[in-house]
Amino acid sequence: MADQINRTGLTPPELAVAKRAEQGLAAAPLPRDERSGYRQAGQGEMKILLIEDDKEAAEYLVKALSESGYVVDHSAEGRDGLFLATSGTYDALIVDRMLPGMDGLAIVAALRAAEIRTPTLILSALGAVDDRVKGLRAGGDDYLPKPYSFSELLARIEVLARRHGSREEMAYRVGDLELDRLSHRVARGKDELTLQPREFRLLEYLMKHAGQVVTRTMLLENVWDYHFDPQTNVIDVHISRLRSKIDKGFERPLLHTIRGAGYMIRDGIR
Repeated sequence: MADQINRTGLTPPELAVAKRAEQGLAAAPLPRDERSGYRQAGQGEMKILLIEDDKEAAEYLVKALSESGYVVDHSAEGRDGLFLATSGTYDALIVDRMLPGMDGLAIVAALRAAEIRTPTLILSALGAVDDRVKGLRAGGDDYLPKPYSFSELLARIEVLARRHGSREEMAYRVGDLELDRLSHRVARGKDELTLQPREFRLLEYLMKHAGQVVTRTMLLENVWDYHFDPQTNVIDVHISRLRSKIDKGFERPLLHTIRGAGYMIRDGIR
């Protein structure tokens, strides 16, 4: 058993879930304290786990989803994917059906048997009606046959998030500034604003912490995923660009520099 754990990276309870799922048996729920092992990401962003063994497809999806404002973890193997999914900390799962190590439907069935209800989109080259029915009956919330367009995949993920409700707020508002995390729409008053992906993440983090001082370290770790100071003016440049988009031309500024501390977005400061 010890050798098996070392090879797969799964704890004994997770191995039991995987084994019973492959055998078509019911699984007992995993203890909560065993649900660990995922990469901590910046708060305030939707977290998606992609389980896909096709290297090219996975790289494309990770890049496209990241550019759309999501934080994405990726696994190319079924058992490793189950290990990550059992953390129970993702907003959505995207699971390929044909995977090495453990079939995608077995992963979904194991999660549902363990009472993990994370919204799951199944991807598969098997697109016949019977195949879709099997995927949904295994516990999938949606089933998308390959080939697919990214815009459709993104729309389906947004629908799953709305249907099940995320742990995070789906929209933020500060004064007359609004940010919608699902549609990636930003508007101030009647004016719709166009932001680059990094600018969107920066504004999202600031609005999540509206009325609080956000330090440079917090921004580096949660917006840029840096855990060191790169000794560049990257934050200053992006803050300047963001300020020009959300405050320029408006009577009341919302984004403020707190000298010696960091930044704050708040309504009512002049």
